[in-house]
Amino acid sequence: MSLAARIALGQLTGLSRSKKVVPAGPFTGLLTDGGHPMMSYAVAAKPGEPVTDLGDSLDVLRAAFPPGALRFELVEQACPGAARLLEAAGLKVTARIPLMVVDPATVTLPAPPEGVEVAAAVTANDQAAGNAVAHHAFGMPGEPGPAGEPGPAEDGGSVVAWVQGQAVAIASWTQVADGVTEIAGIATAAEHRRKGLATLVTAHAVKAAEAAGATLTWLTPGDDGAEQVYANVGFTKVADAIHFAEASTGT
Repeated sequence: MSLAARIALGQLTGLSRSKKVVPAGPFTGLLTDGGHPMMSYAVAAKPGEPVTDLGDSLDVLRAAFPPGALRFELVEQACPGAARLLEAAGLKVTARIPLMVVDPATVTLPAPPEGVEVAAAVTANDQAAGNAVAHHAFGMPGEPGPAGEPGPAEDGGSVVAWVQGQAVAIASWTQVADGVTEIAGIATAAEHRRKGLATLVTAHAVKAAEAAGATLTWLTPGDDGAEQVYANVGFTKVADAIHFAEASTGT
């Protein structure tokens, strides 16, 4: 199985544990009840197999998603033909992002800068402090909500960098499924950027995921600068993530 297909299969398996699953021909809808619309989307149902016909899949998915909210998050090389068919059906590409991977066993933890400590979030307060860093770094509106107690590491988790008791950076990993997990939510407080903290917490998240059973970690960089940060950890591009949405949504 190709790395692209392995990632797509791990994503499908892991997300199916916690989301409402809607079978729809070559796709599977994964819906989060009551969550943000961006948390619900469709993925390839049979990673590694080409998609030659949409059938009634769009009708099935549109009936399950809120009006105008149908989205797809695909690993392009894991479902050849899907992107062309979705575009022909009127959906628009909203993002095309490099998909990078690393074998956790090859990652070495960098030495932290003086005064910086990195640890897994093991309490609700730890998680809330890290979430607040990400909330503000990503420019999200309002104030971050409360965090629950972290669960078992195989269900996902976070590592947080601290300076004098203040959270300054965070990186997280998702549920480990078939040995695969996504490294996500990597953020650094504005006043602590350009100090190597993103590289530091990313590497720690990879090793924490490895301890939880991951043998392949992947991520999607937000820009060229982020891509270089992750390359410093050992990530290399192997595929492309491509996102689609209804033409009227603009998301």
